[in-house]
Amino acid sequence: MATDRPAASARRTAALIRAVRLACVTLLALMTAGCFTSAPALQPPPTSTAPDTPTAPSVIAVPTSAPAVNPLTGLPVSDPNVLNRRPLVVKISNAPPLVRPQAGIGAADMVFEHYAEGGLTRFSAVFYSQAPARVGSIRSARLIDDTLVPMFQGLLGYSGASDGVQAIINAGDYFERTYKGVLYALPYFWRDETLDAPHNLFMNADAVFSLAAQEGFAQRPDLRGLIFSPAPPAGATGPAQVVDLHYRATQVGWLYDAGRGQYLRFSDGLPHTDANIGAQVAADNVVILYAAHRETDIVESEWQGVISYSIEIQLWGEGDALILRDGQQYAARWLRPERTRLIQLVSPEGELLALRPGVTWFQLLPPPGGEERLVIG
Repeated sequence: MATDRPAASARRTAALIRAVRLACVTLLALMTAGCFTSAPALQPPPTSTAPDTPTAPSVIAVPTSAPAVNPLTGLPVSDPNVLNRRPLVVKISNAPPLVRPQAGIGAADMVFEHYAEGGLTRFSAVFYSQAPARVGSIRSARLIDDTLVPMFQGLLGYSGASDGVQAIINAGDYFERTYKGVLYALPYFWRDETLDAPHNLFMNADAVFSLAAQEGFAQRPDLRGLIFSPAPPAGATGPAQVVDLHYRATQVGWLYDAGRGQYLRFSDGLPHTDANIGAQVAADNVVILYAAHRETDIVESEWQGVISYSIEIQLWGEGDALILRDGQQYAARWLRPERTRLIQLVSPEGELLALRPGVTWFQLLPPPGGEERLVIG
């Protein structure tokens, strides 16, 4: 029950330089040669102002997963027992830039980058096969998490939420599986006093997984929906060697490394690294998800008389997408036929499209035509 959680929580009291140069040289060469192509003009997904209730998209067969294969990455796990738990959705800050490099973000199986407010973005990182001892900095939840947590049938780790968002979380059928950092102490959450608040809250993912198991939330959920293949699918619609994505107040870059078969991430022109290991964040797949964005009347913040409202990202029903893998791009559709069903990715003809086995980053965007700019080449 909602009133039980505070009481319960009280009881559970030089390589880098070469990478930059390579990225800059590659970007400049492509721009000079005119090799960039804008992302294709896609039709906006269906809009709705209703709660997170799916419309009636095309329904396709759901693929099965082998018992020892992570359904979020398509990769085998050395210990199948790690899959006998629920994925942990964690809110990680991305603004201001001083929060970078974040801790543990490179260990997530999936990451969703979405608008918070003011044109800035935030991450919902999904941890399943790995559980870093230091993740963060942890920030507050947003409305998108009321979509993602049910989709993964998962746990939620966050610092807190605005009154309006917290009320929605409290009413959710997943509320007992949420872990609000300000209500917990070590070993679950703690403040790093060497850093400035509020950007200094961190979480031990392994400890939270253990706590969830103690509370009876270690069931293996049905995460069927995606398929994976090392071989790229047919039907690429163009190259995807370099990605230049501008949200309204932050820039994201992805540079394909053919030797690794992965995309290396840049944020505001600099390599984006994981503070735990010092390595640049990499993804095997980058998926652009177009979904309607609607400003609500939930107040998220007020600064110098300017009020920022919570954004409802309507990731239900179906919509357009782009899949970037192996240096190629593929036009796609995303489907989410049920609230508790993992998102699916299909071709425009309705056939399942395979991701490359590994980590996937989802870039959530409003339909084309707004202030955002996406250039792929």
